[in-house]
Amino acid sequence: MPKYLIDVNLPYYFSLWNTPDFIHQRDIDDTWTDDRIWQYAKANNLIIITKDKDFSIKQFTSGAPPKVIHIKLGNLRLNVFFQLISSCWNDVEALIETHNLVNVYQNKLEAII
Repeated sequence: MPKYLIDVNLPYYFSLWNTPDFIHQRDIDDTWTDDRIWQYAKANNLIIITKDKDFSIKQFTSGAPPKVIHIKLGNLRLNVFFQLISSCWNDVEALIETHNLVNVYQNKLEAII
C-alpha cells in the first residue's frame, strides 16, 4: 500500500521512488486539480511530495491530513536533483513522521508541525 503520492510536477522515473511505498499522480490521473490531489491523498492517508507551493499554503490553511513534503530546489539537472533528494531522503522520512510539512532545500531541511 502506497505511503506517498508524488505530484505530476516531479520526475516520474526515479529509482528512490520506484517501490510500493510510492504512487505517482501520472499513474492515477495527471489532469487532476490540486484540490482533487489533496482530497485523494487525504482519503487514502498519503503524504504528498511536490514542488508546488500551493500544497504548502493549503497545509497552513487546512492542516493535516494530508502531510506535505515540499521540494524547494528550483530547476536543477535531473542528476543533481536525484543526488540531493537521495542524500537527504532518510532524514525527510524521519521528519515527516512527526511533522505535517517538510520543506526540502539544497542546503537544509525545515520541518513544521
